[in-house]
Amino acid sequence: MAASLRLFGAASGLRYWSWRLRPAAGSLAAVCSRSVASKTPVGFIGLGNMGNPMAKNLMKHGYPLIIYDVFPDACKEFQDAGEQVVSSPADVAEKADRIITMLPTSINAVEAYSGANGILKKVKKGSLLIDSSTIDPAVSKELAKEVEKMGAVFMDAPVSGGVGAARSGNLTFMVGGVEDEFAAAQELLGCMGSNVVYCGAVGTGQAAKICNNMLLAISMIGTAEAMNLGIRLGLDPKLLAKILNMSSGRCWSSDTYNPVPGVMDGVPSANNYQGGFGTTLMAKDLGLAQDSATSTKSPILLGSLAHQIYRMMCAKGYSKKDFSSVFQFLREEETF
Repeated sequence: MAASLRLFGAASGLRYWSWRLRPAAGSLAAVCSRSVASKTPVGFIGLGNMGNPMAKNLMKHGYPLIIYDVFPDACKEFQDAGEQVVSSPADVAEKADRIITMLPTSINAVEAYSGANGILKKVKKGSLLIDSSTIDPAVSKELAKEVEKMGAVFMDAPVSGGVGAARSGNLTFMVGGVEDEFAAAQELLGCMGSNVVYCGAVGTGQAAKICNNMLLAISMIGTAEAMNLGIRLGLDPKLLAKILNMSSGRCWSSDTYNPVPGVMDGVPSANNYQGGFGTTLMAKDLGLAQDSATSTKSPILLGSLAHQIYRMMCAKGYSKKDFSSVFQFLREEETF
């Protein structure tokens, strides 16, 4: 792995695997359950908040799993369900020729693939390796080169939709890699998501995800600011949310993942901001966006401000809370 990596331009040539392009059999679920689908074991590395439900959806579609996570406790429920747990990513590669990785950072991904006990130590020729982590696009490109040297195929396929969509199997996958391999990747990804988007060469999936998460952070901060202001002006938060969601200010952060406690059930704000997508991870993704903006000389004024806000949150005790806790952060920070 090169000591220093440069980022390259944003994705181009986006192609969406739409209903028009899908097989006549119908839905993604139908594709997953086709008799022609090979139900040989699938390796899955990384069983965190997102990886856990993603792996479970593969199980629901009949795929035996070869499991690994750095935290053995994360594997226990899969082992209890009869899935095979191994002791390293290399062992996963020895037993499975299709592997999905879902890891927090670029460093974790590099270790899982290129480390002393990484996938590349025992990967088989012709294996399909799909990385659904959100990492530096340049790291994805470097990993792809290393994988190609071993005669295998690497695709980046980060996700959007959050824990709720991971549980329900409605994630959006943004896929970068050789287009001829897209159908093989889609067979698996379609079992975990309702949208599978081909973005172009390796790294373009990551580029799309970075742009999405920058916008998500900006919209979450905006929703939190608007809700906080309205509450301080005497509006009932549920009423304000209802008005926003039938008006032009509506967005995913307001109508699906509202950051104000008591407005919605089943979201982190209803559970003291536990679970969901951590503030540390959002700060990491905004850092990737900042690096990409610097390398492409792209102005991201609001993206940079969002990055600073989430970094401040991490420094003030919010690192393990869901990123929607920016509402609580703003409520407590009277000095802005």
